[in-house]
Amino acid sequence: MGEGSEPLRILDRRGGVCYREGMSKIELQPVSLARMVRAVEKVRERVLRSTAALDGANVPYAVIGGNAVAAWVSRVDEAAVRNTQDVDILVRRADFERVKAALEGAGFVYGCTMDNQFFLDGPDAKVRDAVHLLMAGEKVKEHYASATPDVADSHRGEEFQVIELQPLVEMKLNSWRDKDRTHLRDMIDIGLIDSTWPSRFQPALASRLQELLDNPEG
Repeated sequence: MGEGSEPLRILDRRGGVCYREGMSKIELQPVSLARMVRAVEKVRERVLRSTAALDGANVPYAVIGGNAVAAWVSRVDEAAVRNTQDVDILVRRADFERVKAALEGAGFVYGCTMDNQFFLDGPDAKVRDAVHLLMAGEKVKEHYASATPDVADSHRGEEFQVIELQPLVEMKLNSWRDKDRTHLRDMIDIGLIDSTWPSRFQPALASRLQELLDNPEG
């Protein structure tokens, strides 16, 4: 906590209101297992609805990000699967108008920022409740060591198209946020990634992966 910052103050421990100095009030709901399960199910439903729409329109795509990690991890150890709130899908820029038509036809609402294109899960949804698009063969950020893979670097899972493991790992190494390192550690922990993997990547990314292999506990 920074100097002079105020701790979070709970005004109603039955689940009422909390606030920090200078912040708006936050309504706390009672702890509920049903609400927790529903949050996970909403993400799953969003993945299935969006990919079904793309499949129905014959648009090439690949599920990437946390859901792709979960798909790979589940093939080894279902108990090691980590829930994610993100729905990230890789598409080709040339197919964008077809992607847009397919997702809007499934009830999603298009939105964008300067560096992010997404489809909200309904007109009143938050950006967290969205399908986020990445464009194949392009750098997500200029400083990334490599571009995203093509959608062809994927395989058909039971329910949708999933990016292959090596390009998924490369994307995680490029992003290198806390959650990306966590996903990589999960894959190391169950043996999807081992000591032979750094040699598959260019030096900048190989050194990141070697760092995790040498110190998996962080």
